[in-house]
Amino acid sequence: MSRARILSKGNARFAVEGALDFSTVTGLAAEGDRLLRGRGPMEIDLGGVSAANSAGLALLLEWLDLAGRRGLRLRYLNPPESLVRLAGLSNLGGVLPMIGIGAERGRGPRRPAFD
Repeated sequence: MSRARILSKGNARFAVEGALDFSTVTGLAAEGDRLLRGRGPMEIDLGGVSAANSAGLALLLEWLDLAGRRGLRLRYLNPPESLVRLAGLSNLGGVLPMIGIGAERGRGPRRPAFD
């Protein structure tokens, strides 16, 4: 079973560590709901995410929606390549406010070059 956690880095900054998958997102969603009751702007560093799938992407979208409904600005730092690619393939690369590792490359799916 996968494990994941959210760590407070102080000053409205948080870090996620572990896998963002179907076995972890329910607990993280509840914890994120609690954290997103603070004052913004907020940053969540994803540099410690070891693996992610569509459930992890859905979690990031849920947190972004919660923040928006609460009038908070939220951005994600250092997303792993797997999340960047998944967001790009889902046409969500421009929707998620991602900065850092791989984020600049993930604005959409890459097309193979043919000779």
